[in-house]
Amino acid sequence: MLDQESRFDPRQSPLGHESQGAASRATVAALAPRASRADASHADASRADSSRAEKRRPAVSEAQRTAPYADALRHFADAKPMSLMVPGHGSGAERGAEHLAGLFGDRVPAVDIPLMLEGIDLGEDSPLVRAQQLAAEAWGAKRSWFLTNGASQANRTAAIAVRGLGERVLVQRSMHSSFTDGVLLSGLIPAFVQPAVDAHHGIAHGLTPEVLDEALKREAEAGRAVSSVYVVSPSYFGSTADVAGLAEVAHAHDAAIIVDGAWGAHFGFHPGLPDSPARLGADLVVSSTHKLAGSLTQSAMLHLGEGPFADRLEPLVSRAYSMTASTSMSSILMGSLDETRRALMMGEERIGEALRAADEIRDRLRDDERFSIISDGFDAFADIVDVDRLRIPIDVSALGRSGHWVRGRMSTEHGIYLEMSTATSVVAVIGALTTPDADRVLTAFDEVARTALADPDPIAAGESFPELPAPGALRALPRDAYFGESEVVAAVDAIGRVSADTLAAYPPGIPNLLPGEEVTAETVAFLQAVAASPTGYVRGAVDTAVSGIRVVRAQ
Repeated sequence: MLDQESRFDPRQSPLGHESQGAASRATVAALAPRASRADASHADASRADSSRAEKRRPAVSEAQRTAPYADALRHFADAKPMSLMVPGHGSGAERGAEHLAGLFGDRVPAVDIPLMLEGIDLGEDSPLVRAQQLAAEAWGAKRSWFLTNGASQANRTAAIAVRGLGERVLVQRSMHSSFTDGVLLSGLIPAFVQPAVDAHHGIAHGLTPEVLDEALKREAEAGRAVSSVYVVSPSYFGSTADVAGLAEVAHAHDAAIIVDGAWGAHFGFHPGLPDSPARLGADLVVSSTHKLAGSLTQSAMLHLGEGPFADRLEPLVSRAYSMTASTSMSSILMGSLDETRRALMMGEERIGEALRAADEIRDRLRDDERFSIISDGFDAFADIVDVDRLRIPIDVSALGRSGHWVRGRMSTEHGIYLEMSTATSVVAVIGALTTPDADRVLTAFDEVARTALADPDPIAAGESFPELPAPGALRALPRDAYFGESEVVAAVDAIGRVSADTLAAYPPGIPNLLPGEEVTAETVAFLQAVAASPTGYVRGAVDTAVSGIRVVRAQ
């Protein structure tokens, strides 16, 4: 961890939300160590926020103060119609939905209605169409789609769509598994670029424009020029890459750029937060609206940017969307997307309260020598140009217990549920429209810390993981390997064979094997070492110890 004098205060990001494209050309200078900001006043943060607001905060139009699709659902429910159509609960608490009303209340079944209704979703100017147009305007996109299968649907849709631009895609290796699904479904041929990794905490960060440029040149010089690029920003821990710079590089190589911004759906709605990737030049943006923006679980959006590929991508996305969307899309989830967009557009003050609460928790933990804030050390990573203040990644290794133990105690003993944990850390996530009780949070951390220090676990405190191995060569198309005949063999016998599965060790969650890649001795050793550790596991393995690996059957 960096010393006190080089902390990265998320309230005053080094680039201040000036053009991130310009920022990419001065990364080294911008990320040089700075004087301590741990004691910076909230007034200083407010001044920085105001400066950012002058550059980008869109005016709230009268249309943005409405929620056309949500209002259409209200009107339908208020009319108390007799429903002789699906869903089978009849849309009324006294007409067949009693069993649901007892759990959800009367309103949920009343607004749970099917598609293809006049005045709600039918027609070129329906309330649903208008709601999606308002969403595009709010996030700075040319067009937005409402999704009810989560950001996973957005990832699969994006992968299928960009196949129409060409068969090769360059992928940040810490991609979500749903994008891998899309690669398999579409028949894309992937090449990979490794993100920056915090080896101590097992955290995958992002890419710099320079690293992306080198990877694109490498592929082009090998006769494998790509047509699209997939990057992740922000990360699970709130680190944010130079999206404008990455988009500039991708476009210079005639490649469209997909930004998995699943964890940044709230970006662009307050000057204290990074901007929306769609405004920064991304061609497609995966937006998991339910994560921090405030819509219901499993609701999400996919945004099409106003970039050079917009006209080509729009019909491709529309066609891919018809393949991935349900024909029974949830009106409840879509209604929550419409209401959340309105709340974000009208909610700068509420978001500011959430930011102040997050800042207070972070500052008070900084003052406690038993904890440290991981994002204070983001200076060490050239790919990080900004940080999401609503994510609080906390280093708990000084407690002598794992982050998993701390997270478990916080929930079971104090009723406080943290988003995630690793061997050394926990991450608290503050919803953009919520204001947590900072005193309750800090009291719980104090009590958990006292318990941990009274009974430390030397094994958990001293745990470390081996260095991340390089991936094996791609010896077959992922689609062919996945759908081909396969067999499970002993891990030692899998070395030199072609994997049929995706295996990712946590931490840091970067896929170590993908369908079509050669299994190497280094990868097997790494996977088994992580699997054997008290706080590690391997997602996708046929058994918890990774004693066997599924490979393509030899011909």
